[in-house]
Amino acid sequence: MKRTGLLIVLALMAAVALQAANDSIKQRILDSYVRYGERYIGCRWESPSATLFAEFKTNGNRTRYEQWTFGKRRQLAALVLAEKVEGKGRFMPDIVNGIMSTLEETWWGIPAHYGTKMMRPEDQNVDLFNAETAGLMAWTRHALQQQIDSFSPLLSQRIDSEIERRMLIPALNTNYWWKKASMNWNPWICSNWLACVKFCEHDSVRRDKALAQIASAMNAFADGYPDDGGCDEGPTYWDRAAASLYECASMMPNSQSLPASFLSSLKKMAAYCYATYIADGYCLSFADSHGNRLVQQPNVMYPFALYVDDPVMRRFAKYIAVEKGFLEDAASLYDQSGNYPTLGRELVFLSHLDEFLEEKAEEPHPADTWLHSLQIMTARRGQMFMGMKGGHNDESHNHNDVGSFVVYHNGKSILVDPGVGEYTSKTFSKERYTIWTMQSAYHNLPQVNGFDQHEGRKYAARDVKYSKGMLSLDLRDCYPSDAGIKKWNRTVAINKKGVVTLTDDYLLEKVVSPVREMFVSAVCPVLDEQKGVISLGSCSLSYPKSKCDVDIQPLSDRLDPMLRSMWPDGLWRIVITSKNVSTNDILSFRITPKIIRCEIL
Repeated sequence: MKRTGLLIVLALMAAVALQAANDSIKQRILDSYVRYGERYIGCRWESPSATLFAEFKTNGNRTRYEQWTFGKRRQLAALVLAEKVEGKGRFMPDIVNGIMSTLEETWWGIPAHYGTKMMRPEDQNVDLFNAETAGLMAWTRHALQQQIDSFSPLLSQRIDSEIERRMLIPALNTNYWWKKASMNWNPWICSNWLACVKFCEHDSVRRDKALAQIASAMNAFADGYPDDGGCDEGPTYWDRAAASLYECASMMPNSQSLPASFLSSLKKMAAYCYATYIADGYCLSFADSHGNRLVQQPNVMYPFALYVDDPVMRRFAKYIAVEKGFLEDAASLYDQSGNYPTLGRELVFLSHLDEFLEEKAEEPHPADTWLHSLQIMTARRGQMFMGMKGGHNDESHNHNDVGSFVVYHNGKSILVDPGVGEYTSKTFSKERYTIWTMQSAYHNLPQVNGFDQHEGRKYAARDVKYSKGMLSLDLRDCYPSDAGIKKWNRTVAINKKGVVTLTDDYLLEKVVSPVREMFVSAVCPVLDEQKGVISLGSCSLSYPKSKCDVDIQPLSDRLDPMLRSMWPDGLWRIVITSKNVSTNDILSFRITPKIIRCEIL
C-alpha cells in the first residue's frame, strides 16, 4: 500500500509539474502575440494609389499592390489579436483607425481579379481577397465587439454596412462561377462568406438563403474533388482548399444538413497533408506550389484534425508547431499563416490551446501512398523518398509534368519540381506555358524529337500501373503527334535499399533529333564522365555513359525572388542526350544514396 501511495503521489507531482510547465509555455505564447502587436502601435495606415492598382494592367506586375494590401491587413490582424489576448484597450486606437482606413478603400480585392485599371465603387466583385478582407473585418468585429462598441456603436454599424455592401449582397445575388467550382476559390471564399453571415448578417431571410447557397457550393466542391482526397494544386493550395472546406463545415449551423458522405470525404482530404509528407518539413510538391517545406499551418491543421478525429494529423500539427518555433515565438508562425495573418483561424486554434499543449509531437513517415484519382504515388525506404505523378495536363494550376518524379534523401532535396515563381499577368493567361517553370523541359522528363509535353486534358498518362514502390505509365499521349511516339513506357521504382531506378522504354516512328532526358537538381551536380556518374550531394545519379552525353546547366539566373526563397542554393538542370539514332531503345538511370562510413578513432 505504501508503494502504491508513493506512486500515486509521484504521479500527481509529475502532473502538477507538467501543468505548471504548460502554463508557463502558454503564457509565453500569449505574450508573443502582444509583442507582435506592439510593433504596429502608432504606425500609419496607408491608402493605395491609383497608379499602384493600375500596374497589373500596365506592366503585368501584381506583386507590388499585393505587398501593400497584404501588409496593411497584416498590421490590422496583428493588432486585433494582441488586443484580444491582452484586453487592456492599449491597441484600440490603432485598431479603430485601421478599421476605418480599410472600410474606406474602394474595393478589397486585387488588380489581377479586376477588369479595369481604375476601381468603381459600385463594382463589388467577390474575389478571393475581397472575401478574405470581409472575413477579417467580420472576425475583428466578433473578437472585439465590446471594445468596438465602447468606442462607438456606429463603428460596428459601419462594419456591418460595408460587409453587407461588399460581400453579403453581391455573394448572395450573383451567380458566380466559383459557387460550382471544384477548385480552391469555392471553399476559400465560402469560408469567409460564412463568417460574414455568422457575425454580421441581421436579416434572417437573407441569412437562410446564404446558408443554403454556401451548403450547395460546399457540396459542389466536395463532389468534384478527387475521391482519394488528393489536392491537384499541391500542398500549398490544400491549405485553402480542403482546409477551407473544413472551416465551412465547422461554422455551418446544425440546421443546415450536409450529406452523410461529406464527413468521409473530408477525412480523406485531411489525410492528404501527411500522406504526401516527405521528411524534415518537406511535402511532395507539384503544380503551383509556392514552396514545399512546412507549408501547412497548425492553426488550421489541429482544429481540422479534431473535427475529423485524426490522431496522426493532430500529432503532425504539433510536430510542425515545434519545428517552426511556435512554443518560443507563436506570433512568428501566426505572421506566416496566409498572405497575411489569418485571424479567424488563430482565434479558433487558441480556443484549443490547452489540449494542443498536451498533444504529442510526432512526424509522420508513411511508407507508401497511392492517390488513384490524381495518380500520385510516394514511397519511403530508409532515408530515401520518391514521389511520382501521372494524371493529365489540364489540372488546376497545371504544369506540363505528367510522369515527373522527385527524390529526397534524409529530408534533403535531390531531384525536384521547381515549383512556381511570382504570379504575373502571364501566369493565368494564354501565355502561361511560355513561363519556364510550367514547361516539361524543366521537370524530370524526356524531350522527344525536340518536342516537350503539351497542355490540355487529352495530354494524359495511359496504361497506368501502380504497386508499392513502383509506378509505370505510357507517356505517348502527353506529347503532340508530331513527336512521333508509338510508345513511351516510363517506370520509376525504389528498392529496399533505397535505390531509385528510372527506366524509359520507347519506340518512335522516326528520329528527327536525339532523345534528351531532363533532371532538375537542388544540389550542384558534379560529373564524372569516366564512371558515368553524377554526384548529387549525398546521392549519385548513374547514367548509360556509352550511349549518352551530359550537359549541366545552372538555372540561378532564371530564379525570381519567390523561387530564390524556395531554392536559396540554386537549381541546376542536367540534360542527358542519347547518341542512339534508332527508333527504339531502353534508357536506364539510378539514383543511389551514398554510403558514409564512420570510423571510430
